[in-house]
Amino acid sequence: MKVALIQMNSGSDKAANIAAASALIEKAIVEERPDWICLPEVFDFMGGSRAEKFAAAEDFPGGPAYSAMQSLARKHGVFIHAGSILERIEGDPRIGNTTVVFNRKGDEVARYRKMHMFDITGPDGQQYNESASMKPGDAVVTYDCEGVTVGCAICYDIRFPLLFQALMDKGADMIALPAAFTLQTGKDHWEVLGRARAIETETYFCASAQTGTFTQGNEVRATYGHSLVVDPWGLVVAKASDGPGYVASRIDPQRIRKVRSMIPVAQHKIAL
Repeated sequence: MKVALIQMNSGSDKAANIAAASALIEKAIVEERPDWICLPEVFDFMGGSRAEKFAAAEDFPGGPAYSAMQSLARKHGVFIHAGSILERIEGDPRIGNTTVVFNRKGDEVARYRKMHMFDITGPDGQQYNESASMKPGDAVVTYDCEGVTVGCAICYDIRFPLLFQALMDKGADMIALPAAFTLQTGKDHWEVLGRARAIETETYFCASAQTGTFTQGNEVRATYGHSLVVDPWGLVVAKASDGPGYVASRIDPQRIRKVRSMIPVAQHKIAL
């Protein structure tokens, strides 16, 4: 199975973001002919004010980002793991940071809402308070991609191994992690966390990232980029540099089986 990870520099113009995502997907399809494509976290809208975020959130199904990715999946006959989209939640004052996945026919096959909220103070003193506007999910989600079981996670989830153990228990062969990692944390933690999650679950780890700067209120913030594919042995087999674009690689089920036969972690797990 061939995969392509889309790397973007999204901002607060939703129509422009959807157009950029669509153009990068079309480019990757022409040049690489992938079976499965992943977009970054909140590819449809980054930054802006709280009010603008809420205005940009959309209903599922039928919103502009949802519909655009569904149409592209159907048009090109590919799986699209649509990063995450700002989701309007009926009856709730918060919005969802939500992945939607489409199969080759454009059917929705999975939906995952980010569990862990990014409420931290960064090394540069910038404060992030995702829980003030985002509603966390509570479901561990996997789906079948033509014999490859894909587990869902988003960005800050990467720091919580129990979620990845739960995905492993549900049979994940590959884990998709759309992200918008900060520059400050990304340069020190991004790759090592991705490799750790791949090693401990013995899965392929595919992470599509935001790159570059965006404006949040009156602050200019920076994301790290470096979208990457890590194999089940923990080797980085593909990695993007800076700037929008994509990176492609292959998922080899035999590689998964070989690693798991050498170190059968799943068989050695004990209940604590």
